[in-house]
Amino acid sequence: MQCLPHLVAIVGPTATGKSDLAVELAQDIGGEVINADAMQLYRGMDIGTAKLTEAERRGVPHHLLDVLDVTETASVAAYQRHARAAVEDVLARNRTPILVGGSGLYVQAVIDDLTFPGTDPEVRRKYEAELAQVGPAALHRRLAELDPAAAAAILTSNGRRIVRALEVIEITGEPFSANLPTPGPPRYGAVLLGLDRPVEALDERVDLRVTRMFDAGLVEEVRHLEKVGLREGRTASRALGYQQVLAELDGDEDMAAAAAETAKLTRRFVRRQRSWFRRDDRIRWFDAADPALASDVRAALAP
Repeated sequence: MQCLPHLVAIVGPTATGKSDLAVELAQDIGGEVINADAMQLYRGMDIGTAKLTEAERRGVPHHLLDVLDVTETASVAAYQRHARAAVEDVLARNRTPILVGGSGLYVQAVIDDLTFPGTDPEVRRKYEAELAQVGPAALHRRLAELDPAAAAAILTSNGRRIVRALEVIEITGEPFSANLPTPGPPRYGAVLLGLDRPVEALDERVDLRVTRMFDAGLVEEVRHLEKVGLREGRTASRALGYQQVLAELDGDEDMAAAAAETAKLTRRFVRRQRSWFRRDDRIRWFDAADPALASDVRAALAP
């Protein structure tokens, strides 16, 4: 009988086909998928996150999908607890957990000894007030001065993470990036597999994906989620696509402009994802466009 890794992680930038590969691999090796995409944690955020439908999951159990309401704030610390519990549950049933996603910090929270500093409500409120006054770009510039490594890993538009980084720097006196571990042997004997494509090909796939999302009803999805509190959600309301649609609903309702902005920001996000994952030399990379991808991945898992 083939000796499999305790955990397989499939990582890489958006639009490389990670989810489809995970399902195919799970069917082949008796695995179950554990989501590591922060926005797929949310119930109802389906079209804009390219969440697989039940039919597309082909009977493979998926964990940590649809576990939060859009009004709830996603927490990496909470995700770490729940994801590790899911991994251990799958292992206890003699099946292989397959961790899948492009949220680098979430993947790292499962496989590395990532710890989370405490919080200070007064410091947090101070930076949140400043964020509301001057916007995320200004705070991101300050973060870049204090901690270039953290700034490089955080989108300039991600006000929540910028505020958190500045809070940690102030209350600990250390760079936010100092709380990120140097990758060593991964937990659970994990094998890390990365999918990638040339940047130009990824740009084309992102543009096509965004077009399909809007054609499939993203605006209607956002309107529905708005009724159940999307605007009050500190994390969900800032998701790519959702934030842009909400902005147009408040303005000219030019959804072509929302789609164009979503595609532009997603292309930028893809580049940051690539930079994040390429720093990890534990990852074995595969060309996502290779017709032999699935068989090559299975061969990489062979003892």
